[in-house]
Amino acid sequence: MAPLNYHHLRHFWAIAREGSLTRAAERLRIAQSALSTQLRALEAELGEPLFERKGRRLELTEAGRIAFDHAERIFRTGEELLDALRGSFGQSRRLLRIGAVATLSRNFQLELLRPFLGRNDVEIVVESGSLRELLARLDSLSLDVVLSNVPVAHEAAAERTAVLLAEQPVSLVGRPGAGPFRFPDDLRATPVLLPGRESSIRQGFDLMLDRAGIRPVVVAEVDDMAMLRLLARESEGVTLVPPIVVLEELRAGLLEERAAVPGLAESFYAITARRRFPNPLLAELLRTPVVPLARSSAVAPPTDAPASRPRSVRRASTQPGGRPRGRP
Repeated sequence: MAPLNYHHLRHFWAIAREGSLTRAAERLRIAQSALSTQLRALEAELGEPLFERKGRRLELTEAGRIAFDHAERIFRTGEELLDALRGSFGQSRRLLRIGAVATLSRNFQLELLRPFLGRNDVEIVVESGSLRELLARLDSLSLDVVLSNVPVAHEAAAERTAVLLAEQPVSLVGRPGAGPFRFPDDLRATPVLLPGRESSIRQGFDLMLDRAGIRPVVVAEVDDMAMLRLLARESEGVTLVPPIVVLEELRAGLLEERAAVPGLAESFYAITARRRFPNPLLAELLRTPVVPLARSSAVAPPTDAPASRPRSVRRASTQPGGRPRGRP
């Protein structure tokens, strides 16, 4: 097998970074026709097209994205060689690009990513945004996985898979020392902070109260779980959250679980797109167990607590409440 032409690879790397043959040729100070010839030679050598043209811009194909990631590491390793000769040393890393919806619990993300933290061979990039924005980036190969608290609806043009990573219980939490709480009756008079109306747990909670004939005193509706966590610490009432969101506050005694909400749970999904060349780190991520917070202590799960096992939901369509159809 002939060795890879790294001269051609560097020129491909420049084109990918610039997004344009013209700008890359200007930066490299070579003729655009020569650069185009070298790109075609590299594509022939790899046996895969590396770009597709969209308007005036070149966009990486899936093979192109993989080649670009490897090129980044290859030329970074060259820089590390120079650093090593100057007395410092670095290690090549594999890159995992993760999108997380803005409403997702930061504590849940931390528990999921904890096995990767501190590893010298892995670099994690986490981007936040709306589900729509992140799915677009997943489809364009800019992300390897999207973490979400709702599955994805079926789209004929998008081959996606939603894997259920874990289901966390949901509770009403509040400041300690307020005495017993009767759910749902005490919600007739107790102020409550709630997630936004698009949240699946909010929809399920509203349905419960409607059936009980209760109109709660809503202090605030907050889409961002990090903000809801801060407000829970300041509120005189109760807050509807998965306890994992306020884990540190529960452990420190700043908040306590006033009432478990029966039959209500928040689901956490890893959404991936069909790839010919999937990122090998994804398999490790999907195997990461995330243990639900134990209700009995509201502080930490027992050491022998069973881990939630990922379950695959392919091309899941959703129903009110954010759960896949056909799932109890």
